[in-house]
This record gives sequence, structure tokens and C-alpha cells, in this order.
Amino acid sequence: MTTLKFYPAVLSLGLLAACGGPSKQEKAEAQANTPADTVATAATNVKLPEPYATESTTKRSKVIGWPQGKTPTVPAGFTIQEYAGNFQSPRWAYITPSGDVLIAEANTVPTTTKKKVTAALDLDPSKSLRETSANRITLLRDTNKDGKPDVRETFLANQSQPLGMLVLGQYFYVGNTDGVWRFPYQAGQTKITGKGEKILSLPKGGYNNHWTRNLLASPDGKKIYVSVGSGSNVMEHGAENEVRRANILEINPDGSGERVYASGLRNPVGMDWAKSTGKLWTAVNERDELGDELVPDYLTSVQEGAFYGWPYSYFGQHEDPRRKGERPDLVKKAVVPEVPLGPHTASLGLAIYDGQAFPAKYQGGAFIGQHGSWNRSAFSGYKVVFVPFNNGKPTGGMEDFVTGFIANEENKEVYGRPVGITEMPDGSLLVLDDAGEKVWRVVAM
Repeated sequence: MTTLKFYPAVLSLGLLAACGGPSKQEKAEAQANTPADTVATAATNVKLPEPYATESTTKRSKVIGWPQGKTPTVPAGFTIQEYAGNFQSPRWAYITPSGDVLIAEANTVPTTTKKKVTAALDLDPSKSLRETSANRITLLRDTNKDGKPDVRETFLANQSQPLGMLVLGQYFYVGNTDGVWRFPYQAGQTKITGKGEKILSLPKGGYNNHWTRNLLASPDGKKIYVSVGSGSNVMEHGAENEVRRANILEINPDGSGERVYASGLRNPVGMDWAKSTGKLWTAVNERDELGDELVPDYLTSVQEGAFYGWPYSYFGQHEDPRRKGERPDLVKKAVVPEVPLGPHTASLGLAIYDGQAFPAKYQGGAFIGQHGSWNRSAFSGYKVVFVPFNNGKPTGGMEDFVTGFIANEENKEVYGRPVGITEMPDGSLLVLDDAGEKVWRVVAM
């Protein structure tokens, strides 16, 4: 039987009522007293505005799709082309040991009457909310090695919003929104045929797109790490709604031995290892409704047993006014992340580049897929960024790598929205565009 060790920030809280927001006078005073500083490129130099220095704004993108022949933009020395298309919300990719590409197709589904009507009438222009989810994993195989798949099969169907995938030993694992499943697997098979078993139950769904559950094996294959996003923006539904959420969990390959590896991570989706140091890294999607410049998403190493602030503070010891005074002990111990990734960018995908096909500058560095903002007056994200590393540590701030997803900001139009980032065995990079329903491949010339 699995022994549970609950999220330390909420275990002793009991039931808390959500705090009210600031008055108009408090907002005005915050705006008047906020310096024009913006987030610097190094975590030690980050200067953040006061909460509510600007009004919380909703600006949702309208996805118009990619015109024929149109592609995203990459730096000089690289090319980008469509690897495969005609998916239904391709959100995540995994490369099997035999080199097959698995694509998880899933999206947010409506849970309330209002959202069901919105989805049924196709009234969500951002393509985040749809009436149904494909709930499948598609296999792509490139048999002639020309850089384009020529085999396409449904690898696994009838899942529950799958995202993370993993081959470990003789099993294929999938992270569904409500739990981790494993299936008998043999290298090279194009379809799962054996009966699966649920090895770990998880809290289903979550705030906005926090239904995603990513999986990552430890380098020695003895542990599996599971990312579980928060069930709310800032614990407004009470502590009981956040048990085992906003965490990276660690389990054994059979699902036993569950423990919280790190907590206070609002929505840690992308995870990867820095091979030179053996450290775990994650990209974290931070909270909303504190203004245009708050709160920056971030890239951070994950320290075992550490607490990263959510919901009580952000980016270290910046206390969230909506949870003011509740847990000063946890605010004091909140770890400062290494690299800010911009406010409201929805930084989700993460791949630490291990190959040698890209120029030396990119080797060992981190690529992050930014799905794009909705809670900001000007768009942020909607691109893939790169953070340089040296000896397993970041040496600078983020820089643009794949851009061109925004078609016309004035009209709120975007061609697509990048999410998952996956390195191929040949050193090329796959960029999953769930709203554009394509998978792009970036190659160094």
C-alpha cells in the first residue's frame, strides 16, 4: 500500500477561507509607489514591482492557424519545418529507446455548464478549452531517416488527459490527469496491446490547464518523478483542495514509496536532468491576478525537500498579499529560483540539450516552451526561449530561440502556441504546438 506524505504547506493548516483583494485605494497607492524596475536577467538582481501596481487584465489570444507555407522563425544557422500535423492538441512528446516519437494529444475540457456551452459553441478563441479531448498517444516513426515520419499509428487510446510518458524496463508509463498507469511494453511495438494497471492515483484536474501530469525517471531508473500542478490560483478554494498538489512527487517504478520531493511549485510541468551535475530542473508556471509584471515564471533546480513559496510567497520571500501573515515560517524558507522567465508567459516545456548537433553555445543549455499569456495587457511568451548553461548551471538570462507565433497582437491573433520541447536522437529539437496542431522540427544547418 502506498504511504502518503502530504504537501507540508497545507498539512497543518486545516480549512482556510480565501483572503479578500486590496481596496481601490491600496491599489492606487501601490501603483504610485512602484519603481519602473523590471525583472533582471539574474535571480540575485530581480527587482519586482509591488502587487497591484497595474490592474489585472485579461487578454486572450485568438488562434488563427498557420497559413500554407508559413513557419515559425529561428535564429541564423537553423532551419525549422513541419515534422507532422493534423493532431488534436499535441501537447507533449517522448522519444522511446528505439527512436519512435510518441505524441500525447489532450486538452482542457469543460467542467461547468458555462464552460460546456463555451466549448460546444467553439467560443474559446485560444483553443485551450474544447468540447472533448483526444485522450490518445500517437506513434510516429521515420523508417527512411529523411527527417519526416512515414509511419503513424495510434499507440494508446482512451486515456484521461495524458501528458507525461516514460519507458522504463519492460513497461510503458503514462501520466493521466487522475493517476499514473503502466502497460507491458516491448521495444519497437507500434501499439499497446496489454492490459494496464493504475499504480498511483492523483488528484484530478486543476486550475486552468493544471490537469497535466509529467513523468521523468531518475538517471538510474530507480525512481519516477511526477509533477502535479495546483488546484487553484492561490489556494482560494481552501487547503483541502491542494493536498498532494503544487508538488513534484517521487515514487518507485511500481507506484509505491510516494513522497513529496519538492513543494510550493505552483505548476511544475517540464522536468529534465542536467547531466553534468545530476540535478533535477523544472519550469514553473506561476500565479495570476497581481498585475502585468507579477509573477515571473521561472526555471529552477529542484532541491530535495525544498519549498518554493506557493501559495504564500513568490520568487523567494515576496509575500503574496492574498495569503498575508498566514505562514511566515514557510515564507522565510522559500527558495529563490535561478532564472526568471517573464510574467504570465506560461513556461511549460523544458529540454536541457544533451546533443552536439547544435553549436557549442547551446550545448548543455535549457530550451523552454512558453505557451503564452492571458493575464497581461501586452502578450508575453508565445515562443521558445533558451537559457545558456555551463557545467550544469545557468550563466545568463533567457533569449529568444523560436518566435513568430504572434500574427497580429492588435487583433489578438496568433498562429499557434508552443508547449512541449523534446530533443531528438539526432540532436534536432521538436516543438509541440498544441493550438496550431502541429509538431515543428528545428535543425542546425
